[in-house]
Amino acid sequence: MTSEQLHILQHALGVDKYGLGEMYRNHYVGGVEDCRPLVALGYMEECKPRAISGGDPWFYVTKEGKIAVSLESPKPPKITRSQRRMIDYRDFADAFDCSFKDFLKIEKTDWYKNMKAGISPASVLGDYL
Repeated sequence: MTSEQLHILQHALGVDKYGLGEMYRNHYVGGVEDCRPLVALGYMEECKPRAISGGDPWFYVTKEGKIAVSLESPKPPKITRSQRRMIDYRDFADAFDCSFKDFLKIEKTDWYKNMKAGISPASVLGDYL
């Protein structure tokens, strides 16, 4: 598979260049000449033209195509602890308005650690809720 074909599959699924992220879509419109080789490989299926696709055929990624994306996508670069902390801060600051200095304090709390671990407040607080 060429890098252009891999990019088409990644774009159709809505994942990044490393094949990571939620596969929140599964369709691709355009580039019939680019997609038909992927259909021949079994990585995509072609669907009839529709008005919503501007009268062009549209394509979706098959199960084999999803597997190919995960196998063929390059590995993401390693990130340092500091880079990970900054990513966590940006994610946290999207929901909670705080400075980076405040985040560094919050990051040390049990509440934050439980939140990062996916532990719900109800399981921690129990009868207090």
